[in-house]
Amino acid sequence: MNAKRYLEEADVDAIIIYNGQSIDLNFYYFTRLLYGGIFEGSFAVVTDEGVKVITSPLEEQSAKKGNNEVIIYRNKVEREELIKKTIEKAERIGLNYGGLTIKDFENIKDILGNKVYVDIYEKILQWRMIKDEEEYRLIKEAAKIASEVADIMPDFIREGMKEYELAARLAYEMFKRGAEDLAFTSIVAFGENSAEPHYISGSRKLKKGDFVLIDFGAKYKHYNSDITRTFVFGRATQIQKDMYYTVLEAQEMAINMIKEGVNGKEVDIRVKEYINSTQFKDRMIHSTGHGLGLAVHDHIGLTSLKDMILKERMVVTVEPGIYIPGKGGVRIEDDIFVRKDGAEILTYAKKSELIEIS
Repeated sequence: MNAKRYLEEADVDAIIIYNGQSIDLNFYYFTRLLYGGIFEGSFAVVTDEGVKVITSPLEEQSAKKGNNEVIIYRNKVEREELIKKTIEKAERIGLNYGGLTIKDFENIKDILGNKVYVDIYEKILQWRMIKDEEEYRLIKEAAKIASEVADIMPDFIREGMKEYELAARLAYEMFKRGAEDLAFTSIVAFGENSAEPHYISGSRKLKKGDFVLIDFGAKYKHYNSDITRTFVFGRATQIQKDMYYTVLEAQEMAINMIKEGVNGKEVDIRVKEYINSTQFKDRMIHSTGHGLGLAVHDHIGLTSLKDMILKERMVVTVEPGIYIPGKGGVRIEDDIFVRKDGAEILTYAKKSELIEIS
């Protein structure tokens, strides 16, 4: 890690990331401790000498898996003295205000005293948007796990099963393939429930003619994937086919637009213009996509609400959808790595034809 680059760009002498009871994902970004450990109560301190991890004996073995200097404290007093000693020459301290409680912030000020505290929350988000080779590899593996699972889900769909049963199968199949956790609470929606974009899987039983929408992701070494596929249980009606292929066309249009220098706002506008030109006017009720990485919603992505100039090595989702309350919805989502001249699709589960499950 080029610690001096971060300090210079943030205009600070040191950066402190506190991993309190509310886990700060930026702790993992700076330390790259991606292979074990929770690190609750630990500090990542970035100085011109590199990254230091100040942690307890509970996390000592996990901390030593990385390439950072590891400093162990035995009690609260010792921890505070170590923090002060580590940055004793620093005057401008960069903090992630977005990851600190007011109490944590006050505690840090009590420890360090009369320093200049700088909020570098937005700066960290900018750094995290551009994925390095290791991050790309981890997200690609998370996408591979999710893609394999999406492709086999039709094999487990049975009449009368409940949504949470299929959600459990999703989780099992991801863990079996190496996921360390779910990226988020999986969405399994049958029939009319698929018209709710952020539906929570329940006890609705599957019956013939239902849409089956699955939206899920794998977490692999702290990095996430996010994929959505929509099927029909039984024979699809014409309106179901029209919904599916309209969404598929919109998604292909969006993916073909993605490359370095394109404004994500324009992608969202074009997608919605297309959907609104069909019989499904105003039935897409969310943005076309979001950033992806350590967080599932890592940063803004493809939304008409704000300009976002795409840069090489960003990862964004592309997920247009059509929702008709009381009837159902279709969403198709993939994870995209932005290249200079185009889009690399990381999730590759089948989608070119609407799958009708007999």
